[in-house]
Amino acid sequence: MKGRVVSEPEQPAQAQRPEWQLRLYVAGATAKSVAALANLRRLCETHLAGRYEIEVIDLLVNPKLAAGDQILAVPTLVRKFPEPIRKIIGDLSNEERVLVGLDVKAVAR
Repeated sequence: MKGRVVSEPEQPAQAQRPEWQLRLYVAGATAKSVAALANLRRLCETHLAGRYEIEVIDLLVNPKLAAGDQILAVPTLVRKFPEPIRKIIGDLSNEERVLVGLDVKAVAR
């Protein structure tokens, strides 16, 4: 009897979830909102390259979405994953504060 190799059935490709899931709440294209997004992208490319996903939510377009994450001010960055959820309010211009707030960098002592 001849043997034959039977390959395992292909598993459906599971969507790979990025290690870092970030959600930035803004209110239109204000100077602070634009600065927050630019600062966030720069920080992520520098410190989390290839391991993050940014979702931008404009509360002028979808104001009801603010309730889910209890957003009281904009711009607000919400770290959804890894848990626990963390929030940072402002234009994200203070790199060290943002990195510590996201738990990317330990607090300097």
